[in-house]
This record gives sequence, C-alpha cells and structure tokens, in this order.
Amino acid sequence: MTKLKIFGEPIIDAKSIDQIKRCFSSPDDRATLTADAHYGYGHPIGGVVAYKDKISLSGVGFDIACGNKACQTNIRAADIDTEKVMDEIFKKIGFGVGRPNPQPIDHPVFDQIAKANVAPQRQMLKLAMDQLGTVGSGNHFVDLFEDEQGWLWVGVHFGSRGFGHKTTMGFISLSKGKKFDEQAPEGGMDAPPILFDAQGALGQEYLEAMRLAGQYAYAGRDTVVDKVLEILGAQATFEVHNHHNFLWEEEHFGEKYYVVRKGATPAFPGQHGFVGATMGDTSVIIRGIDSPDSREGLFSTVHGAGRVMSRTQAAGKKRWRNGRVEYLSKGAVDWVTVKKNMKKQGIVLRGGGADEAPECYKKLYQVLAFHTGTIEVVHRLRPIGVAMAAPDMHDPYKD
Repeated sequence: MTKLKIFGEPIIDAKSIDQIKRCFSSPDDRATLTADAHYGYGHPIGGVVAYKDKISLSGVGFDIACGNKACQTNIRAADIDTEKVMDEIFKKIGFGVGRPNPQPIDHPVFDQIAKANVAPQRQMLKLAMDQLGTVGSGNHFVDLFEDEQGWLWVGVHFGSRGFGHKTTMGFISLSKGKKFDEQAPEGGMDAPPILFDAQGALGQEYLEAMRLAGQYAYAGRDTVVDKVLEILGAQATFEVHNHHNFLWEEEHFGEKYYVVRKGATPAFPGQHGFVGATMGDTSVIIRGIDSPDSREGLFSTVHGAGRVMSRTQAAGKKRWRNGRVEYLSKGAVDWVTVKKNMKKQGIVLRGGGADEAPECYKKLYQVLAFHTGTIEVVHRLRPIGVAMAAPDMHDPYKD
C-alpha cells in the first residue's frame, strides 16, 4: 500500500495532490507534499518521493541542484550603506539570460567537469566556466537580511544554471531513445515522470551527471556569497547550504530509498536550512526535529512560500522580440505600487518584476505553521536588500 504524507492539505491545490500520486512507481514507494507545494512538470514542486528502485529525473527537475545558501556575517546591518552595497551587487554579479560572470574566476569544479565520466558534460566546460557565479532570473535572488540581534546576513537562491539545464535536456533525449544532443519533446505538465531503473546503465549515468551538477551549483552559490562578503568587507560566522532540487540515497523506516526532493528542503534532526520568503517578507533559518510527523514526511520541509499566482497572471502575457520584452496583456500585479511598498518597508530593491511580487506567493509563516513539530525556527531574517533579474533579463534556465 502506498504511503503519502501531506502537510497543509487545505492550502494545496488538488492538481498537485493528484500529481504526486501519479509519481508512485510501486506499492513500496513513499511520498510527501510540503505545505508550499504547487503544480509542476510531471512532479509537483514541494513533492518528495522515496523510490525503492527508481531514479526520478522529473523529481530533480530542469534546474538540477537549485538550492539556498545563507551566512551570518560579523558586521551589523545598521553599519552598512545598503543602497551602495546593492548597487555593487547588481554591478558585479550577473543576473539574467545566460550572462557570463562579469569577473570570471577559476574553481576546482572545472577540473571535475573537464574529466566528467558522462562525456557530454565535458563539452559544457566553457558554458560552466562562463556562468559560474551568475544567478539567473525567475525566483532566483541575492538578498541582504537583518536578524533579531541586528547582525547582517547574506542569502542566495539559484542552481546549476545552463550546465544543469543542458544535462537534464540531454537525459530527457536519452530517455526517449535519442542521442544526448538531439531534440526531444519535454512532455506536458501531466506527462508521467521520467524514471530510470536505479541499477540500469542510464540510471547510474544520470546519478553521476546529477551529482556533478550539484557540485557545480554548490560552487556557484559559494562564489556569489564570497563575492558579496568581499563587497561588504565582511566574514561569515555561520553558514547554511542546501540543495532543494536533488536526489539522495537515504534510509527511512529501516529501508534504503532513492529520495528525490523537488522544491523541498532536507530537514533531518539537527540539520539547518535556509527558507526564503518573498522579496517583502521575513525569511527563516530552520532546524529539523525528530518526530513521527518528521519521519512520515521523509525529513523534508518547505523551500519557500509557494506560488499562488502564475507568472503570466501576475505580469501579463509577454513575448521576446528583437532581444526585448513586449507585453501583450496587462497583469494582475501593480508593480509600481509594489516598489513603493518595498521602499516604505526600508527594502532596497534592484531588479525584480511583477511576477515575483509578494502577492504571487503564500505567506511563509502560514506555510511553516503546517510543519510545526517537524522543524524549529532558529533565526528570523528581515529583508533589507533584494537583487533579482529585471523583467527584460530573460533566462531560459530559471527554476
């Protein structure tokens, strides 16, 4: 009998629940939905599945190893010129479409990519080198926060960029009997999840390629946080770093599983996580707790607040023409008012757009309430600076 744990069922749309149920491959599998869950491609965001013998490409998703990193610094938030710092962040860190890093760097992960056992990944070395330390667009960000004690924090959210996206597209092609670099249909939102046999050659190759993309994502987030610390002239005194689009080999209920989390943060007892809210709301540092609900929930929690409004609904229908964005219809969000409200709250905004406005999301504190007893909040982080790609910074690799 299949086992499914749902947190926050009253605020989760029925399509997401139906979708996670379709992800089961056998009666031995287990699954959970976190309270920020919403509809995704073949697998809901906020969906966690523990497979006995399957590797889920759909559960990892297109942005392999998307995740969050946050660090507390040794300086006070009140002691910085937030406007000036945010200008420097927006100038020195690449946001948007496939933009190269304004200041390219070297990193040991490039040696791993150059020698990758999955040969097509070796051909992505230049792309990986160009994009390491860039953030992309969509809901990806570089933020500054102030905690309850007045300390300044840095928080970032993004994944493996074009390197991970191309890796995913290549394995989608392989799953359909085509060559890695051939075009293949991705399938619609309700397409069955793409699953590989865990002991098969393709499943093992995907695992290896995914793990390398994970190393690249970690390197990227480390690079961006280090750059912000350099801009601040600060040092990190505490760090939290997690993937939330990834697959791990774990033990649950005395059994070994291949556990895939898509838009879900691992929260084992004592493990810390950084959960970002909206650009205008309080984010948190959480720590996992051991409890029956935690175990049933596969030691997983939210990765954000969870969307309630589509990007098109929020910002209006748009298209790209001659390298520029053209709006074809008006969206539901008044972006001018949002920016005014951000300013009133004392939040310095660089970039961003209507599709990332606070009203596009649930309230994080309401979402977290459904996970009471599985996690504890150890820090509340008030945003004071937000940097995201602007609407005209198109990015094919966004989450």
